[in-house]
Amino acid sequence: MEIKVNFLDNLRLEAKFDDFTVIADQPIRYKGDGSAPGPFDYFLASSAMCAAYFVKVYCNARDIPTDNIRLSQNNIVDPEDRYNQVFQIQVELPESISEKDRKGIIRSIDRCTVKRVVQTGPEFKVDIVENLEEDAQAMLMVKPDADHSTFILGKDLPLEQTIANMSKMLADLGMKIEISSWRNIVPNVWSLHIRDAASPMCFTNGKGATKESALCSALGEFIERLNCNFFYNDQFFGQDIANADFVHYPNEKWFKPGANDELPSGLLDDYCLAIYNPDGELRGSHLIDTNSGNKERGIVAIPYVRQSDGETVYFPSNLIENLFLSNGMSAGNNVYEAHVQCLSEIFERAVKRQIIEQEIVLPDVPMAVLEKYPSILAGIKGLEEQGFPVLVKDASLGGQFPVMCVTLMNPKTGGVFASFGAHPSFEVALERSLTELLQGRSFEGLNDVPKPTFNSMAVSEPENFVEHFIDSTGVISWRFFSSKADYEFVEWDFNDTNEAENSQLMDILKSLDKEVYVAEFTELGASACRILVPDYSEVYPVEDLIWDNTNKALHYREDILNLHRLSDDELVSLFERLEDSQLDNYIDIRTLIGIEFDENTVWGQLTILELKILIALALTDLETAIELVGEFLQYNDNTVERGLFYQAVHTVLEVMLDDELELDDFIANFKRMFGDEQMTNVVGSVTGEVRFYGLTETSIQLEGLDKHLRLIESYKKLHHARSTKAAS
Repeated sequence: MEIKVNFLDNLRLEAKFDDFTVIADQPIRYKGDGSAPGPFDYFLASSAMCAAYFVKVYCNARDIPTDNIRLSQNNIVDPEDRYNQVFQIQVELPESISEKDRKGIIRSIDRCTVKRVVQTGPEFKVDIVENLEEDAQAMLMVKPDADHSTFILGKDLPLEQTIANMSKMLADLGMKIEISSWRNIVPNVWSLHIRDAASPMCFTNGKGATKESALCSALGEFIERLNCNFFYNDQFFGQDIANADFVHYPNEKWFKPGANDELPSGLLDDYCLAIYNPDGELRGSHLIDTNSGNKERGIVAIPYVRQSDGETVYFPSNLIENLFLSNGMSAGNNVYEAHVQCLSEIFERAVKRQIIEQEIVLPDVPMAVLEKYPSILAGIKGLEEQGFPVLVKDASLGGQFPVMCVTLMNPKTGGVFASFGAHPSFEVALERSLTELLQGRSFEGLNDVPKPTFNSMAVSEPENFVEHFIDSTGVISWRFFSSKADYEFVEWDFNDTNEAENSQLMDILKSLDKEVYVAEFTELGASACRILVPDYSEVYPVEDLIWDNTNKALHYREDILNLHRLSDDELVSLFERLEDSQLDNYIDIRTLIGIEFDENTVWGQLTILELKILIALALTDLETAIELVGEFLQYNDNTVERGLFYQAVHTVLEVMLDDELELDDFIANFKRMFGDEQMTNVVGSVTGEVRFYGLTETSIQLEGLDKHLRLIESYKKLHHARSTKAAS
C-alpha cells in the first residue's frame, strides 16, 4: 500500500492512503501541539486492533457475541534498550465461552497480520528519487531467479520471463503495482490481490499452483484490463478526454444517429443487428458511451475483425460495456496464447451458465484419473481435511467443451460453491477450477457461500448468472448433486500448441453457428485481445441496452455534480426526472452517474432517495420531504450519524407541519437530544438556509473528488501511451 505523507504546520503530519487521511502529531513535551497521536502510538494501536479484528472474525463465524469480550494491550519497554519491547495482549472472556472457543480465540490472535509482520522482521529500504510520481518500479516481493526457467502448460514463455516482461510494461506506463495480500490455505493453491498504488480502484486477482504462476495470472489480468479499458468501465473520463482526438483508442470511429435517433449505418453488421435490435427498438441514444457522455459527438465504436471472413465490424463501446463486462478479455506472451485464454474463459462461462440454468447433472471424475495429478489432489485433500467435502466433475458435456468443475460443500452452513475452469488441457482446466474456488478466500470466507435450492426459477433467473460471473457465489440446484449424471465421463484433452488450440476452440464456436469478433490491442507492448461472441458470451441480457443501460447516467450526471449551482427550476426538473425514471430509490449515486466518490463521505453513500430528500428540503417542499424521510428512516442502512440527522429532520418536520405546534417550544430539548450543532444544520435544512447538508460542493470539473481524479490520472497514462504510439 502506498502511503503519501504531507508536512503540515509545526510537527503535524498528514498520511494519505486509499480514501483515508490520518493526522499525526507529537506531544507538547517534544515540541509538538499534542493535537493527535504520534506515529508510534498509531503503530501500537494497530497491533491491538488487528488482534481484536481476528477475535471478531472468529466469533462472528461461530455466532459468539462479543459484547462482553474485552481486549487490551500493553507494551513493556526494556529499560536498557527501548527498541526491545514485549507486547502484552490480554483478553477477558465471559464464563459462557467454552474451553474450545477460548483456545480458538487465542489461536485467532496468533493470526494477527501486524503481529506476524513484526515477528518476521520487515526490511526497510530508504531511497532518494527525483520524482515520486515517476518512480514506478513494480513493488513485488517475488523476484524471479534469472538463472531458472519454469515452464507450465499453456504458456509459451517461462514464468520468470513473463513476470519480468509484464512488470516492465507496467513500469513503462508509470504504474506502481503493489501486492496487498497473498493466500495459500491448502497445498498448491495460491492467490493474490494486486492493485495500482496510485489508483487502488484498479486491481486484479491472480491464482495458480505456485506463487509465481499466481503472480503471472494477476499481472496478466491487470494488463488485459488496461488494454480493454475495463478498469474504467462506466466511469466518467472528464471533459478533457471527452473532447480529445480520441476517447478510447486511436482507431475508434464516431457515428452520428439519424435525425429521429435512428441507428446510423455502418454500425455493427446484419448478424449482430438481428441479435441486439430484433424488434427495432434500439435507438442511437441508447449507444452513447458513458465514459465521454459526448452526445454531440455521437456514438463511439471500436473496430473488431469478423473471423468468418476477416471483415471489420464496428461495435459501440457502450454495447460492449453494458453486456459483456470482463468476459472475453485476455493477455498472453503472444497472440495465440491470448486467444486460447480468452476463448477458454468464454466457454467456461457459457457452459457454466448452461449447466446451472438447465440443472444438468455432471459426472464425477474417477479417482484413478485424479491420481494422475498429485499436486491438484493434494489441494483437494487439504480442503477435505478442513471439513469441506469436494466434488470434482467433468463439465465438458460429453467431451464437447474444455471445461471442468470443482464444487465445495460446507457442512457448517449448508452452503455450496461451484467453481468452473476451462482450458484445452484437461489438467490446466482442473487446476483452474480448484484455484478459482479459493481465489482470495479464507476458510472463514467459505462460510458465506449460498445454500442450494430446488427452486428452478431462482437458479435460472439472469441475476443469478451475474452473481456466478462476478464471484461464483450464485445459487445452484440441489439436482446438481444427483448421482444420476446426464452425461458419461470423458477424459477429454485438446492439448496442443497454442495456435492449434486456438483453431480447435474456434471450430467449436463454428459448429455452434456463432460468429466471432476479435480486437487486438498491442500498442501498450503486450499481446492482448478482446473476443466477442454475440448471443453466447454476454453476461447481461440484451434488453438491458434499452431498459437498464448504464448511459442513463447522462440524464443526471452534470446536474448532480453541479447540484449546489442549480436554480430552483433546475432542481424541480432534476427531481421530476428521478421520479419519472422509476429507478430504485436505493441505487447509490456513484453507480448512477459513474463517479468514484470517497465511500467515507456523504457523497460516497448518497442514494437516489437521499438526494430526493435534499432537493425537497432545498425547495422547502416539506410535505414531500417528510414522506421521503420516513421511507429513509424505515429502510436506512446509512451511517448512524446520518440516520440521527434524518431522525431530527423528521421530528422538526412533524412540528412544522402541525398547525398546533411551535418549534420554539421544543428546540431546547431537541438540542439536548441531538446536540446544538446538529440542530443548527437540521433547522437550516428544513428552512432552506442550509442546502444539501453534508455534500461538499463540486461540479462537472470534479473539484475535490480526489478518488475519481486518481482514476482519471490512471487512465491518462494509457491515453498518453496510445497517443504516443499512434503518432510514431
